[in-house]
Amino acid sequence: MIVVLNGKEENVTEGMTILALLESKDISPQVVVVERNGDIVPGENFGTTSLNDGDHLEVLRFVGGG
Repeated sequence: MIVVLNGKEENVTEGMTILALLESKDISPQVVVVERNGDIVPGENFGTTSLNDGDHLEVLRFVGGG
């Protein structure tokens, strides 16, 4: 199935969770905010939130600096 991740289409497996998607991209779930179809997904729900065909995801990383 296809999801849109930060504006790019990604082919993911059926039933993949947000956590599994982040891990497949070597993205630490502790340092990101995920928006799914316009709603922020709480970090504690990454492992239980399954993706659906056509979902739009925005993954934002925290960046330090001054």
